[in-house]
Amino acid sequence: MSQTFQSKADAHAWLDHHDPLAPKKGDLAPDFKLSDANGENPICLSNLCKEKPVALVFGSFT
Repeated sequence: MSQTFQSKADAHAWLDHHDPLAPKKGDLAPDFKLSDANGENPICLSNLCKEKPVALVFGSFT
């Protein structure tokens, strides 16, 4: 279903009502482990966060 909002406040109100379990600004991301780009060497988010700030980007780039 496509949804159009007239303001940012309307969008946030809709999200708060329909997805109360979604992370909120400032929430810590849950720790997870993934393999590196070569499919080797497991990498944990918690280890990366100790070294420097980390930005997580989710989406489709197709």
